[in-house]
Parts: sequence; structure tokens; C-alpha cells
Amino acid sequence: MKKNLFIIEDDVNLASTMQTQFNLVGFNAEINRGSEEDIEALINDIKKVDAEIVILDLILPKLDGFEIIKKIREDEVLADIYIFIFTDVSDEDSKARGLSLGANQYFIKEDFSVEEFAEKVKKIMENREAMEGGEGNTYKV
Repeated sequence: MKKNLFIIEDDVNLASTMQTQFNLVGFNAEINRGSEEDIEALINDIKKVDAEIVILDLILPKLDGFEIIKKIREDEVLADIYIFIFTDVSDEDSKARGLSLGANQYFIKEDFSVEEFAEKVKKIMENREAMEGGEGNTYKV
């Protein structure tokens, strides 16, 4: 069964490319440009698509990516969603902050093509399922 994935990315071309690539590797990907001023509307959109995974850019036009992580983790329905940060923000303080707020993974855009990133997300989620299913403790990326 395909996992629902929610992409929060303000770059229209990148968001579209990501959606296509994630759909190709077996996800149901939805896009949100993070352009609303109301973070609650964004949280509701994540719930509407029943997302199991969020791909989040930290730098958005009207919302703060760190605040989005915080709100997701505080929400009873979304608290266990898997969050991948995919951003241009490469300093160690931002990485530490994102992970301490509850993001599960942190990736720098310039380090990966969209294709490589989609494959990494797929592999991480497959490994996570295998570990939860008792199929061993191997973690391959």
C-alpha cells in the first residue's frame, strides 16, 4: 500500500519535481507551498491527506519551518508522523534545532538530486517498517 506523503516547499518547480519523483517511487505525494499565514490551516491540510510522512523546507514565505515541526509534534493526530527536513539551511545550529524539535531526518538540498532524495526517503521508510515489523535491526540508506 502506498504511503501518503505531504511536501511543504515554496519553490513551485522543485515541489512539482518532488511530487512527480515521489509518486514514481511509490508514494502518494501532495504539495503545499507553505504560503498560508495560518499554521493551523497547514496542519489541517496534512490531516486531510492522512499523511504519514512530511517533507519540509525550513524557509517558507509566511511560515517558519521550525514552528511547523513544533505544531506537528504537539498535535495529537500528527505526533507520530515522520518528518524529513529538506532545505538549503546548512548550519549545524539549524540542524540541531530541527532535530531537537522532532524532525526525524535532516537533508541539505545541495547534497542530493530530487531522485536521490526520493530514493533515500523510500529506503529509510522501508527500513523503518522492517525494524517495526521485527525483521531485524539493519538500517540501510
